[in-house]
Amino acid sequence: MTIRVMLVDDQVLLRTGFRMVLAAQDDMEVVAEAGDGAEAVAQLRSTAVDVVLMDVRMPNVDGVEATRRICSGGEGGAGSPKVLILTTFDLDEYAFSALKAGASGFMLKDVPPGDLLAAIRAVHSGDAVVAPSTTRRLIDRFSTVLPATTPEPLSRGLERLTEREREVLTLVAQGLSNGEIAAELVLSEATVKTHVGRILAKLELRDRVQAVVLAYETRLVRAGGGPGTGTGTGSGTGGPSR
Repeated sequence: MTIRVMLVDDQVLLRTGFRMVLAAQDDMEVVAEAGDGAEAVAQLRSTAVDVVLMDVRMPNVDGVEATRRICSGGEGGAGSPKVLILTTFDLDEYAFSALKAGASGFMLKDVPPGDLLAAIRAVHSGDAVVAPSTTRRLIDRFSTVLPATTPEPLSRGLERLTEREREVLTLVAQGLSNGEIAAELVLSEATVKTHVGRILAKLELRDRVQAVVLAYETRLVRAGGGPGTGTGTGSGTGGPSR
């Protein structure tokens, strides 16, 4: 199956570079390009797209608002594509908001081509992608835009989770892959995958990205990557980002 990709960035040179990388792949095709979010949303009404590579800072309609429209199934049409945010990190304070708006993940614009291609394929298959080396830094950077909370952590359904599921969610929020979580908790990778699936179902979350957002919003994990006041577990073990 060919993955139909839309490139959304106000810098023509960047779109050209990404298009050249994707054009060399047998399973990918760039079917549309846009210079801002409004143009992207308009094109999606008449163009079938599987994955949108979305810049954050653009004129007119930025990537956050465009992502919100696309992922809501509203102006983006019924068969909304997955959105993968491309951020420069140091400049894009709105990347976290884009994840909350429904993006399936984010990657840095200077990501190696192989990692970008793998991220597109993962997002297309229904997985979520968070730039592994920057998960904790992203959350630290954007923790100031999280909603103000009382001293007690927000619940948001965390009481539905078992102690083990909270441990797994804590490690997911710290940026660990299923394999790394399995090694940390001495479980099989298949068991971890099952736990993650149950966590998403119980908390009514779409993917791992939403799980990370919720973990920080509820203080299950605090900015800095460690466990927060709401873990309720004895784990709290940090680990390298995946």
